[in-house]
Amino acid sequence: MNRRVYLAAVGTAASSGLAGCTSILSAFESEPCDGESCDIGMTRNEFVPVEYETTVGEPVVWKNTSGADHTVTALENTLPDGAAYFATGDYEDEETARSAWHEYRGGYLGTRETYEHTFEVPGRYDYICEPHVKGGMVGTVIVTE
Repeated sequence: MNRRVYLAAVGTAASSGLAGCTSILSAFESEPCDGESCDIGMTRNEFVPVEYETTVGEPVVWKNTSGADHTVTALENTLPDGAAYFATGDYEDEETARSAWHEYRGGYLGTRETYEHTFEVPGRYDYICEPHVKGGMVGTVIVTE
C-alpha cells in the first residue's frame, strides 16, 4: 500500500468527517481500472498507472476513481511533432486548459467520470492533473506504431 496515499486519506477523513469517506474508499482501490471501463485511473493524487503504453489509433480512457476533482492536461512542450493537443474540457492548448481550471474549475472530471482521447502520432505524451500537479500527479502515455 502506498503510505502517502493512506496518510492523505486518513488525514482527509479526520479533518472532514464523513465528507472524506469517498476519498478513503478510492485511496484503497488496488486496481482502479479493470481494463474494460478505463485504461488509466485517477486516485486521490496519482494516475494509475503512471505510465501507459498504447498503439496509434487506439483510444485511451481515463477514469476518476477518487472523490476529488481531477483534470487531464497535456504538457504542450512535450508533445510529438504533429500531435493533437488533449485535455479534459477539450481545450485547444495548455494555457487555456490551465486558465479554465483556475478561473472556474473548467475541464474537471468528477467522481467516476471518464475522458477519452485517441492518439494518432507515435511518441511520448506527458500530462498532469492541474489541481494536483504540485503533489506530483503526472502521467505519461507512450504511443507506438
